[in-house]
Amino acid sequence: MFYENDKRDKRLLPHDPFKAIVAPRPIGWVTSISAKGEVNLAPYSYFNGVNSRPNLVMFASEGRKDSVTFIAETREFVCNLATWDLRERMNLTSAPLPRGVNEMQRAGLEAAPSRLVKPPRVAASPCALECKLIKIVAMETADGAPLDCHVVFGQVVGVHIDDRFIVDGILDTAAMKPIARCGYDQYAVVESVFSMIRPSA
Repeated sequence: MFYENDKRDKRLLPHDPFKAIVAPRPIGWVTSISAKGEVNLAPYSYFNGVNSRPNLVMFASEGRKDSVTFIAETREFVCNLATWDLRERMNLTSAPLPRGVNEMQRAGLEAAPSRLVKPPRVAASPCALECKLIKIVAMETADGAPLDCHVVFGQVVGVHIDDRFIVDGILDTAAMKPIARCGYDQYAVVESVFSMIRPSA
């Protein structure tokens, strides 16, 4: 099967398979705070690390949601790791709520203070990345038409790790059971990993 993106046969593919192809996607569970002190917590599946020295992350928001607005105001945010044990509460924080409603409190999550930024982190999350804003990029199509899509780039300035998941100096990813977004309403969980050594030239 082949189709041009805007000419998909919706009788064969009633739902766009794009997100099922670009999968699994890490979830950036982003905490932000407004200039007025309003706290927001929301999951973003267009999320990833983009550089290692220094550590840089990005997430994309389809629509200028509260996370983007708050980060633009205060230039700080936290990326919390979404895990199997936290999956239901993570999902609760995806609900569209009025500005000013604290999703963390609504989902019954305890907040923990960050060290270097103002937004709190999710206390139950085994890892959290404290970030300073680099830039927010408003996206456009290949033809230059503006899109209501905003990509937030941040530099990691502080890292929280639950010591229980450090084994012989290595972070045990599988033990934390991070979850990832797939297509439609589907998710995946990391429960096992394997190693491959990069070949030399």
